[in-house]
Amino acid sequence: MAVKEVSGVNGAKASTATATNSTNGSTEKKSLAPEGSLNTLKPLYQGPKDKDSNWTWLDTEPADVVEAVENEETAQHALITRLKKANDSRKKYELDSIIIQSPWLKQALGEILEGYPGVCCELKRLVFEAPFQPFVHRWREIEAFRQRNDVDDVTKEHLELLYNVLKEELKDVIKAWEDYVAHGVITYEHVWTIFHPGQVLYSDSHNGAPSAMKFKSGAYVELRCGKAYQLSVEIIDWNGSHFGRLTERINIWEFVGTQNILRLQAYPITFHPERETVEEVFIKRGQRFEELAGCNYKEYKGFAITWDREGNEVPISVSGRIIIDSNTFRRFSPRYVPYSEPLEVKEGATKPECAPKEFNIEDLSAEKYIFGKQQETKRIRLTKAHHLLCSPRVRGYSLKKKQWLLFFLDLVKEIKFNDSAFESLVLPEDQKELILSFAESQSMNKSIFDDVISGKGRGHITLLSGPPGVGKTLTAESVAEYMHAPLYMMSAGDLGIKPNEVEAKLTNILEMIAKWNAILLLDECDVFLEKRSAHDLERNKLVSIFLRVLEYYEGILFLTTNRIDNIDAAFQSRIHVSMSYPDLTNESRRHIWDNFLQLLDRPQEFSAKDLDELAKVQLNGRQIKNVLKSASLLSTRKKEPLARKWVDMVLGIEMRRPGVAEGF
Repeated sequence: MAVKEVSGVNGAKASTATATNSTNGSTEKKSLAPEGSLNTLKPLYQGPKDKDSNWTWLDTEPADVVEAVENEETAQHALITRLKKANDSRKKYELDSIIIQSPWLKQALGEILEGYPGVCCELKRLVFEAPFQPFVHRWREIEAFRQRNDVDDVTKEHLELLYNVLKEELKDVIKAWEDYVAHGVITYEHVWTIFHPGQVLYSDSHNGAPSAMKFKSGAYVELRCGKAYQLSVEIIDWNGSHFGRLTERINIWEFVGTQNILRLQAYPITFHPERETVEEVFIKRGQRFEELAGCNYKEYKGFAITWDREGNEVPISVSGRIIIDSNTFRRFSPRYVPYSEPLEVKEGATKPECAPKEFNIEDLSAEKYIFGKQQETKRIRLTKAHHLLCSPRVRGYSLKKKQWLLFFLDLVKEIKFNDSAFESLVLPEDQKELILSFAESQSMNKSIFDDVISGKGRGHITLLSGPPGVGKTLTAESVAEYMHAPLYMMSAGDLGIKPNEVEAKLTNILEMIAKWNAILLLDECDVFLEKRSAHDLERNKLVSIFLRVLEYYEGILFLTTNRIDNIDAAFQSRIHVSMSYPDLTNESRRHIWDNFLQLLDRPQEFSAKDLDELAKVQLNGRQIKNVLKSASLLSTRKKEPLARKWVDMVLGIEMRRPGVAEGF
């Protein structure tokens, strides 16, 4: 049949078809409607593949197609079971899936499976597939529902029908599960049976500390290290702006035979022999986790977590002062902070006391914490259920190691400040008063003076110059201790030597310090602030960067140098106070000997005459500390009190060292 296009109505293209009559051989012309103009549907049916393996399409239905099995007749049944050929030689068929059609049964299952993830019993077509995990996990709830007296007859009959089908299909799994639980063991094949969605799990091998978490789902997976049953769990985390549910993964690696449930990488907390005790411990730790949300200045000693080049967690020993601050961690740490789904008020969190009358959920993420002091905060209050699931670790910064790390809550301690440190500092009283007045004014954000340009020159810069060991660094440390403020000690190694790199790192450090209300100490500042010259353009750039950045710094900055004559004149004009530390006198050295001896918590035998004689030895403060430390170790080894003879022994050894100046 040949087709020829002709003009149609309104310009549409119509067609004429030429066909040959098979009876008499004559040709007939048949007019066709314009393209796409008929309000009709034309089905095409899939046919066999052609020689190029492409499907062909037919305008008539193939004769070998089987009629649809599910139809109006099958829709009458409360249940439809779909069977497939069994791999088990003990039976011919096994259950592939169950289709729930009974509205009464759907309503009952809606109550039995309430809260089970991935199940919505309101669907018109409700399908459950083998191995029917929801029914295994809620088997006891199904049996309890069957015993109720407030259920209508139709629901009871339909539920009984489902129960009998499941009992026959799941009898081996349920029997095995009950047997394993009774003996406290499990097999890898049936490990999924003990993990029910919504359960609280216990793990002492995840995150490096014993903790609780909520089970979401599980699946058998094959990883590079082998096969495993992978648990998807939730913990409560603080990401710097809100409390949220953080999803993590735990792998239970494939094992042969049976395994003690308590030896799994994680298991339901109901199996723990001291469940009530560990839950109480976790809840108390969770309360501390909530208290530490924000900026907190703390003490730490023990292992923390860092990362290798591949991003794997690596333990590292840490001791000293730390800053707990997830918000700043998220901004400046090279590590990615995973997303956590914000908690909602409906989960049990109460309305904050300081919230406005018109409560807005968006206000809950506002972080206004400085070292644990709440300032008009409007965030969610956690419940005991949340405290139980709180992370055992917090994000923060080690001031000693200059690293962003994860710290274990159980090792975070309160700082015992030495409030007498500043008083014991060997400085004239007028200098000490001047330093403290500036420090207190800056820490309270009550700077009286400002530049012509607002925000410029609000910081306070103190230059401390003098020979090594006379107390320059100790002055900054004592001020920080007196103010109970963090001390950030910055050196050339923290910034590098390339101008662009220095500017970026310096800007970040100053922003961190400003948020923490910390004191900045730039030791041996002449490395960056040396006089500019016409022959060293790179050094000139470094000096210019420091001049520009520090001009807008609003905190307390201490600079130390033993080469004050090398400081650039432009920077000297920006210094508020410049203090020169002369060499120690006999009187000041005696005071230092006495201070260090008082700090040693051990028996001592020193007379006033001993101290007077030791003060005449030409030592600086750092050398005095080192001598006493060595003498203390010697006396401890001999199990005798620290006395003059041990100090003389150390001094005698040091005087024989090459390069030691006379009078040492």
